[in-house]
Amino acid sequence: MMTFIKAYIKSMRLYYAFITGIAGWLGLSFYEHIATDFRTVEIMPADEKKGVILILLFLSWGINQIFNDLLGLKEDRINAPERPMVTGELNPFAASIVSFILIIITGFITYFYLEPIAILPFLGGIILNMIYEFAKGYGILGNVIFGLMIAMCSIFGFLAAGPTQAPYLTQSRLSVLSLIWLMNGLMTFYTYFKDYEGDKAVNKRTIVVKYGIEKSRIIAIMSSFLPSILFIIIYLLNLIDAPLNKIFIILALLTFFLQVWTGVLYYKNPVGKMTYYSLATNFRACTCGQAAFIALFNTELAMLLFLFSYIFVGFLFDLHTNQKA
Repeated sequence: MMTFIKAYIKSMRLYYAFITGIAGWLGLSFYEHIATDFRTVEIMPADEKKGVILILLFLSWGINQIFNDLLGLKEDRINAPERPMVTGELNPFAASIVSFILIIITGFITYFYLEPIAILPFLGGIILNMIYEFAKGYGILGNVIFGLMIAMCSIFGFLAAGPTQAPYLTQSRLSVLSLIWLMNGLMTFYTYFKDYEGDKAVNKRTIVVKYGIEKSRIIAIMSSFLPSILFIIIYLLNLIDAPLNKIFIILALLTFFLQVWTGVLYYKNPVGKMTYYSLATNFRACTCGQAAFIALFNTELAMLLFLFSYIFVGFLFDLHTNQKA
């Protein structure tokens, strides 16, 4: 039993937890902002309710990752031959049953304890996660699906926090969600470099497989500017209601550096050992970028989450130094 638990937790790859966790925390924080400043039907959620929402969000990646590993066994035998499910350390059937049970429990908690409407992004995220493993074989479609999947976490965090009223997706909210979608779609693009050989062998035509290493390394550095370009366009068009503040600008500039540095790292090291270790910077750029948006309505929380994300993504990643696993 202990062997199974250790292998299951290892397969969850908890450094990814901040991707879904911070994306969802953004939605939760925005709900609290509305409940505090606008006082419509929204009410401040109790601390225990917020705790449950955040636990579900931070664990959601790992629970769903089991299905990703199951569906991606063929390429993982080449890309990550020492992963527990590939080596047999983690029984695929038993692990899938555990994840399925945990998903059912999460659904019951969402519908009966949180807010029934939050079941929609919850189910949306599950469906998109299943679609993603197949979509990643069709170029940019995989990145589009992945970005939408993480955006579901932000919607879940908002809708699960308490009662709200239509319209649920305003112009401003859609603008922020589009940035979350782009940052996460870009983040997963960089992960394809380490999986190049396995994806190519099983004919999964990710962007890196489709265009090859040399062209993809140029795409890597050029695309690192895309989130900043999209934000500038959204801001100039006045699509975000919240005014900018000094803390947001500082965190946004730090995020810009992390995003561009990620592009530089994959341009310099598109293959080899450093391709894997560059993932830590890649994940930090994405999670810190999501935390930065919280500064638009909660500067103190944004600074704390930015720092915690930067520190603990690196810490958890360092516990998974074996690139073959």
